[in-house]
Amino acid sequence: MILKKLVLIDGNSIAYRAFFALPLLNNDKGVYTNAVYGFTTMLMKIIEEDKPTHMLVAFDAGKTTFRHKTFSEYKGGRQKTPPELSEQFPLVRELLDAFQIKRFEAENYEADDIIGTFAKEAAGEEWQVKIYTGDKDLLQLVSDNVTVSLTKKGISQVEEYTPAFLHEKYGLEPKQIIDMKGLMGDSSDNIPGVPGVGEKTALKLLKEFGTIEKVLDSIEQISGKKMKERLEENKEQAMMSKDLATIFLEVPLDMDLNDLGFGEYESKDVVQFFKELEFKSLLEKFAPDEQMDEVQEKVEDLQFEILTDIKKEQLSSPAALIVEVLDEHYHQSEIIGIALVNETGRYYLSPETALQSEVFKAWLKDETKKKWIFDAKRAVVLFGWQGVELTGVEFDLLMASYLLDPSHSSHDMDDIVQRKNGGYVQSDEVVYGKGAKRKAPEEEVLAEHLVRKAQATFDLKEPLENELKENEQFELFYDLELPLSLVLGQMELTGVKVDKAQLVQMGEDLEERLSKLEQDIHELAGQSFNINSPKQLGEILFEKLELPPIKKTKTGYSTSADVLEKLAGKHEIIDHILHYRQLGKLNSTYIEGLLKVIKEDSSKIHTRFNQALTQTGRLSSTDPNLQNIPIRLEEGRKIRKAFIASEKGWKIIAADYSQIELRVLAHISGDEKLKEAFQEDMDVHTKTAMDVFHVKEDEVTSTMRRSAKAVNFGIVYGISDYGLSQSLNITRKEAAEFIERYFQSYPKVKQYMDEIVEEARESGYVATLLHRRRYLPELTSRNFNLRSFAERTAMNTPIQGTAADIIKKAMVDMGNELEGGNWKARLLLQVHDELIFEVPDEEVNDFLKVITDVMENAVELDVPLKVDAEIGESWYDAK
Repeated sequence: MILKKLVLIDGNSIAYRAFFALPLLNNDKGVYTNAVYGFTTMLMKIIEEDKPTHMLVAFDAGKTTFRHKTFSEYKGGRQKTPPELSEQFPLVRELLDAFQIKRFEAENYEADDIIGTFAKEAAGEEWQVKIYTGDKDLLQLVSDNVTVSLTKKGISQVEEYTPAFLHEKYGLEPKQIIDMKGLMGDSSDNIPGVPGVGEKTALKLLKEFGTIEKVLDSIEQISGKKMKERLEENKEQAMMSKDLATIFLEVPLDMDLNDLGFGEYESKDVVQFFKELEFKSLLEKFAPDEQMDEVQEKVEDLQFEILTDIKKEQLSSPAALIVEVLDEHYHQSEIIGIALVNETGRYYLSPETALQSEVFKAWLKDETKKKWIFDAKRAVVLFGWQGVELTGVEFDLLMASYLLDPSHSSHDMDDIVQRKNGGYVQSDEVVYGKGAKRKAPEEEVLAEHLVRKAQATFDLKEPLENELKENEQFELFYDLELPLSLVLGQMELTGVKVDKAQLVQMGEDLEERLSKLEQDIHELAGQSFNINSPKQLGEILFEKLELPPIKKTKTGYSTSADVLEKLAGKHEIIDHILHYRQLGKLNSTYIEGLLKVIKEDSSKIHTRFNQALTQTGRLSSTDPNLQNIPIRLEEGRKIRKAFIASEKGWKIIAADYSQIELRVLAHISGDEKLKEAFQEDMDVHTKTAMDVFHVKEDEVTSTMRRSAKAVNFGIVYGISDYGLSQSLNITRKEAAEFIERYFQSYPKVKQYMDEIVEEARESGYVATLLHRRRYLPELTSRNFNLRSFAERTAMNTPIQGTAADIIKKAMVDMGNELEGGNWKARLLLQVHDELIFEVPDEEVNDFLKVITDVMENAVELDVPLKVDAEIGESWYDAK
């Protein structure tokens, strides 16, 4: 006897689960895809692991079912399906059609009823049935030949319910699941049950009496006066609830089990669907052979040479250059291969061939020889570690892609090539593997991969330049981002010196402070306990010390930072715990983290600057993140003491833009009062307090100034009355009045904010003064939260983005000054609105003037830019 395997999927339930388990994703056309993506991954896993012979996906047909005749409020109170999910159900159906998987829905019935009917039809020894759902109602269908796979966490984990497992978990038979629902109800379906009866009580009653009918017949035997009353008063409601929870097994079907056969389908249909939705990783997993065939077809047309020697004539025209390493943290990583494509040919060079060739190294250093590169910064660093200078970079594919498509999360070569129709390049993950299995393939395969990358860079230069011109971003690319990538490369190579002994001492001091704090906390608690255990801490705070619990989790009391901050002042122990946590994070994340990445031979740290990451254009730093060292705590600020000049007789200079975002706001909005504050070099927060509170300068109190400061900076980020009320600890009404007075005082700021949102809604994007764009498709979303976020983003991106552009321009100008001005000084770090240099003593005074002049004249605004520059023995002393 051949066993038939039937898989039944609760389409609505799994799509819902997938939607809420994954972040909101969309393809290039702005179509939301996260629910479809999650559904697809689960479907492919089912096909691979269960190997079904028959399949069906059941959907709810509409909002009204036969159950509404019994109880009109059935499923009432459910939140409306988010439009971002509703839009994806047609795509889920398209996916099933591509796989030729049958789908079914029936007017007046739910997906559960359809699944139950087919499961009943498949009773018998020759059928093995598996149901996939997120709904516990379907557990009533479990039997010897029916297993229910219940999604446990998102959609990635399932629990398989057999009769034995169901009994182990609940102590019930499958049919008793209906009785349990009748007693306890189900808030998600608005099934009322018996008020006051939860899962625990329902299970206890059913274990004793067996069914809901027997429970209701035996009310006198049940202990507890209140429980008896509840059961007596809600008999009819309990029976109705059981009825509502019972899956109907006689849905009229226009297909039978034999129609559900699964197996043959056109893989090209699935591939096409994946391509349209941009499911790149699924595409590679689903049809790796097809992808390889596609690559192979194109590679056959792509002849190339593996060189053992390179000649000058082969480097006579502008060339696309690819230099490859396996490690994304690339500092001092080993180069595994190099590829070149130009008008003379396509070439692959091993690292040994390239770096031992004087001809090749001379070409790299020659500024007149133009190179087109993917990630120029990384190339500068990789060659720099080999002692070879790279100049003459004329194009950077990574930066062009980043400027044109800033909302895309990936700017890997294969993604760019696919987006821009530049042929086909396999992903590095396919060629090299991932994680611990990542390694270089055979030379022939590696050469092919790198040459294809170089060819794509060569082919895409002209169309991407044209696109940049159309977007008015050509100057932003060539005058700002491209030269900046070379400046950043040099900064990464230079690194910043760290006094290791000082860091070690700071760590020891923090350990002592933590130990003392721990003793104090234990004394205040009246006992020893593990402060880092949320469970133990919760018991101490909310049970022993009887503080009011603010939030509960599945595992007990919440002791998160926001909970503790709300309890501040209610008991001395709270401030100690908050301080303990802050110092603990400082020690583990920063002191210990920094000590791990100091290079032994130079005592330097070489961070990586991410130039193609944020949508605002701001730079970030990783491995380690030097922009995130907390400076609100003095102990955090002191970490900067360990950052020192790399040579004796040198100093650190830190130059910081003053209130750059507010100055940009004054310029963009054109508000006369705001511009006046900066033009007359007034304290802008005092000026705002004067205008908002209608007082003279000498009448502004510290509270007024603090409130004005919160609004000034909040306005830049589109602050709401709720946000302001939280930061100032005032009522929402007071905060709303304050914001209203602010806009009355600065009407052009309000006008700018209203107009920029409308302009963005029409064009689909906002732009900085230097034409950096941020696309905001969510501005037309029907989801209030998404739309509100997009509106705030539209208001603040031109301000934040312009501020980011200004400091980038200052870095490029300082790079030119350092290169052409015969200075020994070096640019080390960029942290938000601040640049950090190391400078020899003899240059300090003159260089200080140059820094201030260059930074204050980076761009011309209607208000002056102001820079505060300080000198010190360390980064800390220069602040």
